[in-house]
Amino acid sequence: MADESDDPSTVRRRRDKGATGRRRKPRKRSKALVVTAWVAASVVLAGGIGLGVVYFKLNGNITGVDINAALGTDRPDDVDNGSMDILVLGSDSRDGANSKYGGSGQEGERSDTAMVVHVYEGHKKASVVSIPRDTMVTRPECETDAGTTDPGGPHHMFNESYSVGGPACAVKTVEKMSGIRMDHYLEVDFTGFKKLINELGGVDVTTKKDISDPDSHLNLAAGTHTLDGEQALGLVRTRHAVGDGGDLGRIQLQQAFIKALLDQVKDVGVFTNPKKLYDLADTATQTVTTDSELDDVKSLIGFADSLKGIESNDMKMVTLPVTYDPNDPNRVIPLEKHGKQVWDALHDDKRIPASATKGSAGDQGDAGSVVE
Repeated sequence: MADESDDPSTVRRRRDKGATGRRRKPRKRSKALVVTAWVAASVVLAGGIGLGVVYFKLNGNITGVDINAALGTDRPDDVDNGSMDILVLGSDSRDGANSKYGGSGQEGERSDTAMVVHVYEGHKKASVVSIPRDTMVTRPECETDAGTTDPGGPHHMFNESYSVGGPACAVKTVEKMSGIRMDHYLEVDFTGFKKLINELGGVDVTTKKDISDPDSHLNLAAGTHTLDGEQALGLVRTRHAVGDGGDLGRIQLQQAFIKALLDQVKDVGVFTNPKKLYDLADTATQTVTTDSELDDVKSLIGFADSLKGIESNDMKMVTLPVTYDPNDPNRVIPLEKHGKQVWDALHDDKRIPASATKGSAGDQGDAGSVVE
């Protein structure tokens, strides 16, 4: 797959909390394994932090994006069947504290990691659909940061939607692809991801082969490790050391890491250590950008509490069914019939059938088996 520096940089858009027409100064963020943000938040925020000075401190940490105001009525119907759909997104800015992870000086961002998390009725099980950043899609018309309208059209990389119109355009693109209305939006960055892992006390993984990738600053011998934040970030970013050297292999590795994290995240002792609980909540709320319906501590606690019963064996993880683009081996194109099976199942709050991913390039290879 193409390196992160392949695409033209643009300036992203953010909206002030509660405002529909004013923009705040963009806050530079970057990609990471973003599902871990809501996993960590579900552990920390469900602990009940939310009183007095602590409440206002954490409340002031959260950045919100008013997706509803930005998209208006041009969205799929809101299906009220007890399920919930969340677009979890990362972006690949390389400025500021994140500049050590690639070429700095790139203004603006692109979505580099994208996952649709479908929480089934009852909130005991979930399915996660990873969307490769290099997927060629039909991008919908979106408002740009400059206040103009980008007409979109066919044959655009998925991650360009974020560059063109920020979170709102990314959500709109996913909704057009899937026919499913996103109930919520979450985002995290490199440095926040590292802090979350460090404050959780690291993540235990077993690697079945040596992994050495100077691009992601990772060197691990085969065996069992407790990864700190820097190592965990390297693991979820590595492409060249595992699998096919592209994004599809990296996605499998990320999914394996998420399961390892889910298996451990509830056993880190945060509920018996008030300082650890506060420190993790402080980092989580600074790290996560949410839609405007979750941009206060009370709402985020309720959201996180509704997810806390989901463990790794309750979660099915797949990659959007794709095949390599015959015109460009660094790009992938959706398998329309298979993808429809995925989205129809989630729309109807049903399990994704095995036939939906059969033959997909995204679920071939053994990169996901390297880590457990």
